[in-house]
Amino acid sequence: MGRRSRGRRLQQQQRPEDAEDGAEGGGKRGEAGWEGGYPEIVKENKLFEHYYQELKIVPEGEWGQFMDALREPLPATLRITGYKSHAKEILHCLKNKYFKELEDLEVDGQKVEVPQPLSWYPEELAWHTNLSRKILRKSPHLEKFHQFLVSETESGNISRQEAVSMIPPLLLNVRPHHKILDMCAAPGSKTTQLIEMLHADMNVPFPEGFVIANDVDNKRCYLLVHQAKRLSSPCIMVVNHDASSIPRLQIDVDGRKEILFYDRILCDVPCSGDGTMRKNIDVWKKWTTLNSLQLHGLQLRIATRGAEQLAEGGRMVYSTCSLNPIEDEAVIASLLEKSEGALELADVSNELPGLKWMPGITQWKVMTKDGQWFTDWDAVPHSRHTQIRPTMFPPKDPEKLQAMHLERCLRILPHHQNTGGFFVAVLVKKSSMPWNKRQPKVINTGIKVWCRNNSGEEFDCAFRLAQEGIYTLYPFINSRIITVSMEDVKILLTQENPFFRKLSSETYSQAKDLAKGSIVLKYEPDSANPDALQCPIVLCGWRGKASIRTFVPKNERLHYLRMMGLEVLGEKKKEGVILTNESAASTGQPDNDVTEGQRAGEPNSPDAEEANSPDVTAGCDPAGVHPPR
Repeated sequence: MGRRSRGRRLQQQQRPEDAEDGAEGGGKRGEAGWEGGYPEIVKENKLFEHYYQELKIVPEGEWGQFMDALREPLPATLRITGYKSHAKEILHCLKNKYFKELEDLEVDGQKVEVPQPLSWYPEELAWHTNLSRKILRKSPHLEKFHQFLVSETESGNISRQEAVSMIPPLLLNVRPHHKILDMCAAPGSKTTQLIEMLHADMNVPFPEGFVIANDVDNKRCYLLVHQAKRLSSPCIMVVNHDASSIPRLQIDVDGRKEILFYDRILCDVPCSGDGTMRKNIDVWKKWTTLNSLQLHGLQLRIATRGAEQLAEGGRMVYSTCSLNPIEDEAVIASLLEKSEGALELADVSNELPGLKWMPGITQWKVMTKDGQWFTDWDAVPHSRHTQIRPTMFPPKDPEKLQAMHLERCLRILPHHQNTGGFFVAVLVKKSSMPWNKRQPKVINTGIKVWCRNNSGEEFDCAFRLAQEGIYTLYPFINSRIITVSMEDVKILLTQENPFFRKLSSETYSQAKDLAKGSIVLKYEPDSANPDALQCPIVLCGWRGKASIRTFVPKNERLHYLRMMGLEVLGEKKKEGVILTNESAASTGQPDNDVTEGQRAGEPNSPDAEEANSPDVTAGCDPAGVHPPR
């Protein structure tokens, strides 16, 4: 499997909120998740415990609490959208009607726990509860609450979303004028948050900003469309691309086409998902370090592509639902290192008051799926180089490592606030990425039809025709066309500057009255002579004082000669002559223009001088060559 197809497969791995986002339901597996479900799966994985205990991501003395929390069902969470102007009314209705009715309620002899607000989410617009769907249906009061949740979710006023997945959009600090890219957007819970933020001011029906939501999976894109449609926003576009190579877009700025750089980018990458063990119970038995090793490269490529498209001064949030530093700090450290100062980690420690988090770590090791540890790249055997990469290790230089401020990353541990596990890093772009310092230009377009004529100014002609584009240009040329015979073509292609007398009388009569300058030499096949070349030939040339020169590349020149039945034996560069089987059979040395000019009593003939010019390669079409005068 190629790298691109493997990358697409890895991108399509399920992200943590997939089971609960969107429409109500999700099948038996989804319902079981709300109740803790999967009783047949033992929530034990010794390799998982060994790995994370060795990496010390959990504070001293809290390991037991950490593991206990992972084994507990994940609380359900809901978010009241800030998009609608009556969001406060919905909140008031929840708190004073439905939540009040739950305060003294018991179901099957157990007291119902009243939903509580997430302490760190602004304006009490997000809540969590341990109520399962089964319990919601057992009491008439709860049934009404359940129907209220379903109805308001379909209306786009409430979104069921895992608590930790609400964090990245909040840290993007979106404003209504921002241009936003959500790189791995499906199923769309974070995307809807971003749309809400654009519409924070309900007096502006059409904000200046917009969200471009992308996902690699075509089917998931339609789920994304379904989610976004609930908010009825005109400021959303859904696209279907591989996030690691998502193309640049262009926008119209005052009539000019300019590359679109985004003010905000959400880079919530595909990950191994070991922070979702409380919800995705299969992770307990399937967990291995191999998943992280396989995903690291894709995650780095997506993050790098995001950084390339981020505007200077813009903010990008990188997030995973994995606790593994191979997918977290290693990706950020590698991205910072290759950015050479263009990116820096933002200190967001004060941006979500009430949120408990652990700072990013600065030292970690790499473990294979069979439990073998490596502390640095130099220790990795060559046989492992395809699985383990240098970017998976911390930077060796202590000063460089310290300057990265990896402690500014946020790792959310499940036992601190009864959530899933999560990782977030906020990056700010200070300048262009090193490889983007020079703006891209059009490297080449079309075909060359003119060449600069360095000595042509004296003829008021600074350019001459180029053989490369002569067939393209020929239909537009109406004069200075000379019809030549096949014998003329042979002479023109084998001799540097043949004098007029060497060519046929018909050719001479056409050329004699022309002024110096570019000409077109056209050979038309004679159908009455089957032995002659039966395809037309168009050559560009120069009419000098007493000679004609063609400007034809060597390979094309040899091709035409072979087509005319001439075997090319060699090239006498000093004399500008190509030897063929016909010329070799003739008596004596072939004539050349220099000797001919001297015989004519013109030792200083411009044509003779041109034949001796060091700038001329026999019969070739070099740029800037001096044509015969």
